[in-house]
Amino acid sequence: MGDLFVWLIAFFILIALLVIVIFQLMALADLEFDYINPYDSSSRINKVILPEYITEGVLSLFFLITGHWCMSLLCIPYLYYNVRLYTQRQHLVDVTEIFNMLNWEKKQRLFKLGYLIVLLFLSIFWMILTALEDSDYD
Repeated sequence: MGDLFVWLIAFFILIALLVIVIFQLMALADLEFDYINPYDSSSRINKVILPEYITEGVLSLFFLITGHWCMSLLCIPYLYYNVRLYTQRQHLVDVTEIFNMLNWEKKQRLFKLGYLIVLLFLSIFWMILTALEDSDYD
């Protein structure tokens, strides 16, 4: 039963990450269609960059601590990419360069979105499998 709670917590953390990435994509789309100015768009995105990185780190550490090695290994490339961007100080969106980098920023977040969706489906699969195994023992 405890393993089921682990998968539920991971599910909600992944949903939070998906919401953050979709929020960033919406800010970029609003900028692309000229609904907001570059300053507002970049400030909205920059406000959620660090919480995204911290949440992904917590998820990776959570999988590592709970002994889900495969899911922890699957989280490592995303975590490495975030850490690399942060250490090179390229994690924030620059107001003056946002129009030049708009396509790259959108592709980057779409890739992150796809990666998180795959992790979410794997998490749902393992959660269902764990629930079925727990019901077999009852």
